[in-house]
Amino acid sequence: MANRRRGEVDLDLAGTRYTLCLTLGALAELEDTLGAGDLAGLAARFSDGRLAGRDLIALLGAALRGGGHALDDEAVSRLPLAGGLDAIAEALGAALVAAFGEPVRGDPRAPREAASRERSPPSRGTRP
Repeated sequence: MANRRRGEVDLDLAGTRYTLCLTLGALAELEDTLGAGDLAGLAARFSDGRLAGRDLIALLGAALRGGGHALDDEAVSRLPLAGGLDAIAEALGAALVAAFGEPVRGDPRAPREAASRERSPPSRGTRP
């Protein structure tokens, strides 16, 4: 069972339960594979919710490996799509939110920082 505090998400494909987790290593792998350059570029790339098949394989593969499954991208590409793409997209979306935080409209470069600025009250003794 996935540990949500560690950013893990469960995914069931054709009766097999997998754990997805976007670890720092998984994120670094995605930066390299997708040519994102850095974490901000990676967050921006996924912020609009549009994925090519290659992106889906790379993202799912990295999340599976981060979750402890020894599957290369070739093996990931052969996984059955039982439950349809919606189940996979939902699980990957939850893994992305666990890694980057909730998306903040207008600032895809730094979702966590922008979200914390919106929630944080202004500091005392400072002027706007």
